[in-house]
Amino acid sequence: MKPLQKAVISITEYTVALAGNPNVGKSTIFNSFTGMHQHTGNWTGKTVENARGEYIYNENKYIMLDLPGTYSLTPSSAEETAACSFLLSRHYDVLVIVADAVCAERNLRFVCRVLSETEAPAVICMNLIDEAEKKGISVDCETLSRELATPVVAAAARSGTGIPELKQEIENAAQNGVRRPRGINDPDALAKKLCKSCFHEKSKFSDRTDRIIDNIVLSKKFAFPIMLLLLLGIFWLTIVGANVPSQLLSSAFGKIGEWLWAAAKWISLPEGVSSFLIDGVYTSLTWVVAVMLPPMAIFFPLFTLLEDSGFLPRIAFNLDTCFMCSGAHGKQALTTAMGFGCNACAVTGCRIIDSPRERLIAILTNSMIPCNGRFPMIISLIAIFFCSSGSSAPAALLRALILLGFVVAGVGASLAASKLLSKTLLRGQPSSFVLELPPYRRPQICRVIVRSIFDRTLFVLARAAAVAAPAGAVIWLLANISVDGVPLIARLTSLLEPVGSVLGMDGAVLTAFLLGFPANEIVLPIAVMIYNSGSVLTELPSLSGLSEILIANGWSSATAVCVIVFSLFHFPCSTTCLTIYKETKSILWTAVSFILPLIFGVICCLLLHTIFILL
Repeated sequence: MKPLQKAVISITEYTVALAGNPNVGKSTIFNSFTGMHQHTGNWTGKTVENARGEYIYNENKYIMLDLPGTYSLTPSSAEETAACSFLLSRHYDVLVIVADAVCAERNLRFVCRVLSETEAPAVICMNLIDEAEKKGISVDCETLSRELATPVVAAAARSGTGIPELKQEIENAAQNGVRRPRGINDPDALAKKLCKSCFHEKSKFSDRTDRIIDNIVLSKKFAFPIMLLLLLGIFWLTIVGANVPSQLLSSAFGKIGEWLWAAAKWISLPEGVSSFLIDGVYTSLTWVVAVMLPPMAIFFPLFTLLEDSGFLPRIAFNLDTCFMCSGAHGKQALTTAMGFGCNACAVTGCRIIDSPRERLIAILTNSMIPCNGRFPMIISLIAIFFCSSGSSAPAALLRALILLGFVVAGVGASLAASKLLSKTLLRGQPSSFVLELPPYRRPQICRVIVRSIFDRTLFVLARAAAVAAPAGAVIWLLANISVDGVPLIARLTSLLEPVGSVLGMDGAVLTAFLLGFPANEIVLPIAVMIYNSGSVLTELPSLSGLSEILIANGWSSATAVCVIVFSLFHFPCSTTCLTIYKETKSILWTAVSFILPLIFGVICCLLLHTIFILL
């Protein structure tokens, strides 16, 4: 008998490039194919670098590249340059051109231009076909395919419609090649012709709903009140919703801490080592998780819902004039909104700004936007000194209103800092801001919640936890190592006391801000530990207990105002500083980002303290 021979299956590898205008659903298609769940959003400029993923189809391997959106092959920004260079390089086997079925003429101009200037086998994906149908637009894909001599697939990537057919056409193009279109001498003329023959609009008022909403949302009379009300609503929901989960997490971590102490005694671990690991590292880590996780788990999904529905680009449109007057870019409004969740995420998001000068302005001023890490302390001080009427819904609303006032002050300071930079270190002419307002869409709530938790909440939480653990170790050492019987943290507090007094605070608060550099969430616990002459971080007492501690150590409403203002305008956390360095590749600009808000904070506190003394 002949020996059995194993069948050898060879897997062929193909490279597929996704190209198209911004906000046509390329990233959604990319996610459907690769399962990588790259973050998608209903506004232009989401993809700021080439995303790479893989998938297997009919035993063949496909490498898919999601290119940044571009309106033409004549680039006007860094990401458009990267996309166009790759498109013309022919370093791929199949080109998938994604077009928006709703905006036919503009998208077809790009399709015709790309087909006329590239040589790779191509497939056209006419995406958002469901949105087109809702607006009364029908697309004749057969005629379009025949006229362009290129396969055309109608798809609605958000619901998965057309994805199997698109995969099959990509395989056909990769293995067999496809007909190339006949010579296109005038792509723009061809696009206008195809719009008339292949796209049929049943009603010229098909987008009436979007226009009615935009007449309100974008109006001079209602734009800013609506934005402030939305921001107020998000803050209120975050404040009310985060209280109970934070308490439950804190109690659970406290119980685990007791078990860890019992385990340490059982294995006869020295008490000093146990305290260092449990009271120092573990307590700091769990404190950050308990305080950060619930509000982020609420804020980021709410923020993503605004993004997915199409309202976020309207915010940028409304704020464009404010940022332009400050010498900044209109897209800085988007990164400002992202900063409320996490300054480090917002710094990364500044890549959507085309101008290097204006991108740097946005990076350097973003830390003046209060992130979720600063909210717990600010909210606690507001509740103690300005709204001590309990935990009722009206009290939470009042706290949210006061918080909104401080947030608006932070945005104003960010604009002032942008103006200062644009007139000094970063002088230059403001660039134009072309923003496409996408249609309003019904958010996919379940997907938004899942993706915002995994893409943003857990990502930020992991980064914060990575710096909170070593910070807890340093704090424990300073609190437990003494020189001549005085703990090092007490000596540092005494050293900073004169500076703190001039700024309307005290040495304990400045020490807490300094040691809270790795994570803003631990600033208030450090201050309480210093006031109580403790050696370890402990759970904060109730608001009434916290109020007693602060008032006993000389706090007043004036002190609370200075502390809140300094919390708004002080150096960014270590994670944000590291992100700034990675984005700018410059120690100098990282130092400027550290010093600039600190200068604002010092000046504001000096002025406020002087005013309070005079009053």
